[in-house]
Amino acid sequence: MTVLASGGLKWMLAGALVAVLVIGVIYVFFALALMTIAKKTKTENAWLAWIPIANIYLMTQVAKVSGWYTAGLLLAVIPIVGNIAIIALFCYLWWKIAEARNRPGWWGILIGLIPIVNLVMVGMLAWSDN
Repeated sequence: MTVLASGGLKWMLAGALVAVLVIGVIYVFFALALMTIAKKTKTENAWLAWIPIANIYLMTQVAKVSGWYTAGLLLAVIPIVGNIAIIALFCYLWWKIAEARNRPGWWGILIGLIPIVNLVMVGMLAWSDN
C-alpha cells in the first residue's frame, strides 16, 4: 500500500500546514517583541523587526554593536561552523539587548540556547516595566 493510497499524503500536508502556522505565530511574536524592545530603547526604525535580515540589523542597533555583526550573523549559511557562529552571536546580541533593557546580560545566553524559555525571556524583555 502506498502513502497516497493510505491517506498519508493528507496527513503529511496537514502536518506541514500546522508547522507553517506555528512558525508563523513564533515569527509574529518575535517581531512584535523586537519592535517593542526597539521602541523602549528609543532605537530608530523599529518597524525593521518585521523584515527578515533587516530584523537582525535592528538587533545590532538595539544592542549598540557594529553593523558588521549583521554580516557575521549571515554566516549561518555555512554548515556547522556557521551554526556555531550564529548561536554565539545571537547569545551576545541578546546579552547586549538584555543590558539595554536593564536586565542581567546572562539572560541572552538563556534566550540563545534554551527553546521555550527564550519565548518567555523575550516577552519579559519586551513587555515588562523596569
